[in-house]
Amino acid sequence: MDLIAKTAIDRRLAEIVTPVIEDMGFELVRLRLMGGQTKTLQIMAERPGGGIEVDECAEISNAVSATLDVEDPVSDAYTLEVSSPGIDRPLTRLKDFDTFQGYEAKIETTELIDGRKRFKGVLAGVEGGEILINIEEGTVGLHFDWLADAKLVLTDELIKEMLKARKDAGQLDESQFDDIETEEGSEED
Repeated sequence: MDLIAKTAIDRRLAEIVTPVIEDMGFELVRLRLMGGQTKTLQIMAERPGGGIEVDECAEISNAVSATLDVEDPVSDAYTLEVSSPGIDRPLTRLKDFDTFQGYEAKIETTELIDGRKRFKGVLAGVEGGEILINIEEGTVGLHFDWLADAKLVLTDELIKEMLKARKDAGQLDESQFDDIETEEGSEED
């Protein structure tokens, strides 16, 4: 099962939009067509090195929308939503597990593995086709093909590292933020 596009319609949509997104210099992270009164086509994308800006999401949305209007793979009305994967992002590609080694993640498998389907721990990289995760009982290797879902856990460390990476890449303008005020007598870090 593909973690980028799980269902048959998701996979068909991914086949259509992936070349458009890649031609613009981005990578498809995840695509989901979600039901409801009005369906939503959710596309998560990012630059190959990570990150994406709001105006880039709008550019992708315009390009993908034009392509989908021509291909017309979805018969019902739907809303197109293009976004970044976010800080507590889904892990959908084998390389994601290497990139985010050392961070906490939640992983769910399609079948029971040693009596369980859910694993929460610190990512320990990739070995062959296996995802390594350090859990309480030790390091477990899970074949990528066994995964049903995987995402990073939102932690203070993850937020701090993502902000630092954006600052180091020149994508974070600290002048846009207010200074932190502390009460008299308290210490700043």
